[in-house]
Amino acid sequence: MNSVFVVLSVLFLSTSWSLRTDNQFWKDLAKKELEEALHTKWNLNAAKNVIIFVGDGMGPNTVTATRMYMGGESHRLSYEQFPHMGLLKTYSADKMVPDSACSATALFSGVKINKDTIGVDASVKRGDCERSLLPETRLKSLAAEAIDAGKSAGFVTTMRVTHATPGPLYAHSADRLWECDAFMPAGTENCKDIARQLVEDEPGRNFNVILGGGRNGFIPSEAVNAWACARNDSRNLIEDYEKDKKERGLKYRIVSNKTELGNFDPDNTDYLLGIFADGHLSYEYQRNQTDIPSLSEMVAAAIKVLQKNDNGFFLMVEGGNIDMAHHRGWAKVAIDESAAMEEAVKVALAMIDEKNTLFIVTSDHTHTLSINGYPKRGSNIFGIAEASSYDGINYTTLSYSTGGPDSFHFYVHTDENNETTVRRRDPSTEDTDHMLYNQIAGIKLIENSHGGGDVTIYAKGPHAHLFHNVHEQHYVYHAVMYAMTYSNGCAQFASVTMLTVIFLINVILTF
Repeated sequence: MNSVFVVLSVLFLSTSWSLRTDNQFWKDLAKKELEEALHTKWNLNAAKNVIIFVGDGMGPNTVTATRMYMGGESHRLSYEQFPHMGLLKTYSADKMVPDSACSATALFSGVKINKDTIGVDASVKRGDCERSLLPETRLKSLAAEAIDAGKSAGFVTTMRVTHATPGPLYAHSADRLWECDAFMPAGTENCKDIARQLVEDEPGRNFNVILGGGRNGFIPSEAVNAWACARNDSRNLIEDYEKDKKERGLKYRIVSNKTELGNFDPDNTDYLLGIFADGHLSYEYQRNQTDIPSLSEMVAAAIKVLQKNDNGFFLMVEGGNIDMAHHRGWAKVAIDESAAMEEAVKVALAMIDEKNTLFIVTSDHTHTLSINGYPKRGSNIFGIAEASSYDGINYTTLSYSTGGPDSFHFYVHTDENNETTVRRRDPSTEDTDHMLYNQIAGIKLIENSHGGGDVTIYAKGPHAHLFHNVHEQHYVYHAVMYAMTYSNGCAQFASVTMLTVIFLINVILTF
């Protein structure tokens, strides 16, 4: 896929001189948008299905850069054409800037919690195993609600399936790092690691689809890196998964590569487990296209399994490598991953009925990416913005506020008089379009940190109009619950039904 975008970028740049600027162009552009707005109607059906795409770390500037990468400034991504949108405030119960564990819990369980914890309320501090065991601290996710309502549920991710974004769908953990037994500290013997919770406990053992990476956390193995957990207890949880499904007489399939995923029979598969890497899945531009499925291919397989349920389904899809690349200061990789998620969104849209499917695209948090200067329209988003008016040195269109050592482009210069000054590298002497080019960062850390800005939520389908202004992030759970009309969902918002009736009466009286 990356080669396609390279070709498109070259063609776009080669014709940038012909970009339209005449009055009629702008008027036609505005007229099209106005017509869309005037013809937007609320979908008041119950949401039989819910699909939530989470671009991890995909803040507004990442979306803007992705748009430019894929088609230029006036291009529109598929989800940017959804009729309803809003902003989400991402702060957590204890931090101004969140991590993925607490923000995903807010999205999927309707409560803001403490950073680095999963699926437990804010009374549980990080590392407090015993309190996380109390029933009153454990939160119920949208996936669990869907299963209780007779629907199918599952998730797809490019991360370890035990990682911070999918984890809150099924796990309750006082520490996001407790992905397998090897990372459980002394004194936590009463708490299960996240991988065991997925295989052994409700609702994880009843998920119809689990697709992603993280094999190390399920089988005895050597960790692929310092962040990845590898089991020490000699248990093979993939075998335990298979044993559970056999004992319950369920139709299941376990796959481990692209070929197996492409060949499985969805008509004879009600439970699909696919773990395609020891750790996270590789970046899209590095993906072994023979062995590893793309995000789009995993999404298509998931929907084929889930849509068989006449009661509907819940599906969460995470484009997790957007965040991974941003942390390393690789803006082009992050934006290429965002483009891959856009392709997966289009695949999902083509497979569902929007009349009964609430379709959401959002993010868990931002990063510190900025779009700078005054580059010419049609310029390469990864190129040079202009020369600094202060020191005359060029700077890139994209930069980060914080970053790792490779993103710190400043150095100390000593002149012939032994006087020292801090200088900045000139990016015009470097290949800023390289996939692994590190955009400059102003503050040196171990790696780029998250940002605390609002993220955008895009929605279409039943009750998508409930996303309409600046919302708390945990509002998403409550809006989705209302849209799905669960009997135990959002009882405190029952008056919304009457407001909907009043709105319809007003519409009728208008005509």
